[in-house]
Amino acid sequence: MMHLPPPSPDSPPLRHPVAAQAEDAELPSPPAPGVVVRVTQPDLQRRQQLERSRGRLVLAALGFGALFIAVAMKATWSTVLAPAEPKRLNAAVRAMQPPSEQVATRAAITDRNGEILAINLPVNALVANPRVIQNPVEVADKLRTVLPQLDREKLIERLSGDRGFAYIVRALTPREQQGIINLGIAGLDFEESERRYHPQGRAAVHVLGNVDVDGKGVSGVERFFDSRLREEPTKPVKLSLDVRVQLALRDAVSQAISDFNGIGGAGIVLDINTAEVLGMVSLPDYDASDITDASPDQRFNRATVGVYEPGSTFKLLTAAAALEYGTANVNSSMFDASKPIRYGRFTISDYKGKNRWITFPEVLAYSSNLGAAHMAETFGPQRQREFLKNAGMLARKKIELPETAAPLAPPAAHWRDINMFTVAFGHGISVTPLHVISGISAVANGGILREPTLVAQPPGVPRPGNRVVSEQTSATIRKLMRLVVTDGSGKNADVPGYFVGGKTGTAQKTGPHGGYLMNKRIAAFVGAFPIQSPRYAVYVMIDEPSPNAKSHGYATAGWVAAPAAYTVISRIAPVLGLVPEDPNDPAIVSATSIPLQPGRAVRPSQATAASTPPGGRPAAPQPPRAAAQQVLRPPQPMAPPAARAVPMPNLPSRPGTPPPPVPLRMTMAEPQGSGPQAPQGIRLAP
Repeated sequence: MMHLPPPSPDSPPLRHPVAAQAEDAELPSPPAPGVVVRVTQPDLQRRQQLERSRGRLVLAALGFGALFIAVAMKATWSTVLAPAEPKRLNAAVRAMQPPSEQVATRAAITDRNGEILAINLPVNALVANPRVIQNPVEVADKLRTVLPQLDREKLIERLSGDRGFAYIVRALTPREQQGIINLGIAGLDFEESERRYHPQGRAAVHVLGNVDVDGKGVSGVERFFDSRLREEPTKPVKLSLDVRVQLALRDAVSQAISDFNGIGGAGIVLDINTAEVLGMVSLPDYDASDITDASPDQRFNRATVGVYEPGSTFKLLTAAAALEYGTANVNSSMFDASKPIRYGRFTISDYKGKNRWITFPEVLAYSSNLGAAHMAETFGPQRQREFLKNAGMLARKKIELPETAAPLAPPAAHWRDINMFTVAFGHGISVTPLHVISGISAVANGGILREPTLVAQPPGVPRPGNRVVSEQTSATIRKLMRLVVTDGSGKNADVPGYFVGGKTGTAQKTGPHGGYLMNKRIAAFVGAFPIQSPRYAVYVMIDEPSPNAKSHGYATAGWVAAPAAYTVISRIAPVLGLVPEDPNDPAIVSATSIPLQPGRAVRPSQATAASTPPGGRPAAPQPPRAAAQQVLRPPQPMAPPAARAVPMPNLPSRPGTPPPPVPLRMTMAEPQGSGPQAPQGIRLAP
């Protein structure tokens, strides 16, 4: 108990002790000197609790301070000192960067003008860690909202199991990648990789070939140059192809297949002097970026792997051999096409033949099987095989493609007279389209055979080759090729101003067990332009064409392949820098013209028996002597520009039938609207 002194007059009024205590609690003040204050037990406990709370607050403050310092240090380290690389974002950014900024692991492939045909581009693959994925079904359904092309069952299988790694998609577009990022699924990640792209689509797919999932070449030039493409990734491989020619060639062949309901086709454009391949097409083809969906027929390269009987295109080689061996003369030789050739159980005849003796140029212009067979008879089977071997027709073509086929031909020991007859007009031997265009190029370019190449050659540097025929023989063959287009079966291939020369060829297809298949044929055209000084060779082939209304019910090469060749030449000639020339230019007329029936003809007996090899078959039967001794004088030129000619008498024909009229083609053209009229039986040259 406290004892208080009595109040003084100046002292404040007395307060109740409890009220005073409450006021003191609200307004604490130090006790007055000499005042004894007694603290109760509850106050002491309250003070102890406050002290404990103060210590705990200090510890909590220190803990939070340390935590904030640690977070600040980590943020500083991750964003300033050593920032972490955002893999998903960087992958999307890299996919959108230009190809020039990427260091590819495989070199690009370009055409001769630098247009990209195949290139590696960076992509991101979607991978998964199935061990982390808890609900594969749910994850699969979410992924299919972004990638609906994925098979649900296969996707669930890949996302399940105890594996630590599985590929989901090998290549993602940036949009697909961003969509997957937005899903935020644990266990999915992106892997940087490269993918081969073909900017020109299906163009030249059989030439380019493909790579596997690891980027290794498995076909085409991708396989042939695989080591070079991987070891020198910064140095593109420049091919001889011209993408403009390639696209025009593909369009023309594709249109011909569609028009005649063919099952396939092939086309080749060749630089006739360097043997560089400017275009090579095989149809049907496929999307190079998705070879897994390509059928075996689409993968099959008809230009270098398909072997076919060349048909009448081989008659150019037969004619070249006869001229080179000197066993026939283009101005004087004549051949019996009045009756079929019977050899054992075989019979050789002409399709819509003339049924008379025909001249050397007529054999080519009218595509006479009988004339070609008798022409080959003049030099025999052994020299025929030797010539074809020198022309590269009996060996596999060496070109920068692993997919090539060897010809199918009788062995030397079994190359007999019947083989000689049939091979003379392109039957009984099977070669690839590349063989045909290479051989015809050799006899038309001056006589030099060069191996075809898919690699761009330095301009102005001659390529080595082997001489097959003389320049004189080659010049004559060029005239005969032009004659076929102006007066023969190749008229539909003639492009005004470009002087196309060539030869058609229609051959029946053989069955898997031998024998020919009815109504299944190969229609082909091979030619060169401009024929007076050839620059380019063209080959077009349609497999199993069917007649249509535009072809008047025919499905032969003159109606099927020749118009396709016209389309090709008319489109690529201006692109290649060629301009139409004047058809009345005397130099061009002289270099391209040859009489269909030369002005001087010797006895057919002399023509067919000009040079029979020892041990060979006897010469063809001779016509009656009185008719055989008739001689036609060469045309005598008049004052320019007119020309005159003496009509050729009728030659012997099949007994019992009247001899057909024989038109004479004059070597000099009459200007339209002037000059004398052609007499009966004589036709002026166009």
